[in-house]
Amino acid sequence: MKLGFALVRIILGVLFVGHGAQKVFGKFGGFGPDGTGQFFESLGLRPGKEMAIGAGASEMAGGGLLALGLFTPVASTLLTGVMSTALWTVHREKGPWISDGGYEYVLANIATLFVVTEAGPGGLSLDAARGREQWGAAWALAALGAGVGGTYAVLKFADGQPQGAPSADGG
Repeated sequence: MKLGFALVRIILGVLFVGHGAQKVFGKFGGFGPDGTGQFFESLGLRPGKEMAIGAGASEMAGGGLLALGLFTPVASTLLTGVMSTALWTVHREKGPWISDGGYEYVLANIATLFVVTEAGPGGLSLDAARGREQWGAAWALAALGAGVGGTYAVLKFADGQPQGAPSADGG
């Protein structure tokens, strides 16, 4: 079991680091902050470039922590937030199946993050080396709630103002 949890954590964490690097640095075929920012703007996530950098930084930081098995609930919160935002803004209306652009992949990631947080990162982790091999359901629920809450805040204040509030120019 220790090896299995380590493999899940490391693979998922490294993939998230790479996904974040696509947004922040344009690595691995990514569009960087400008291209990703334009896409985010089209979703209503404004300012797009800053949102892209924030999402990418969350993926890199959360992915790195997850791969190391360090501060697992923090990693789960960061990554659940990014995945929840993607689910809501990009995949929600397309149904569950990824073949149709749906949310099955992001939902599977969120579920995996929940399981790793609840069960703990395993014995082959930096959390275990710090004396915290397991976290439990309360931590997993808190990380899930904080990640989804972060998504709510991003969507509510995406342009720096609550939705429906007048803009700076009075409009």
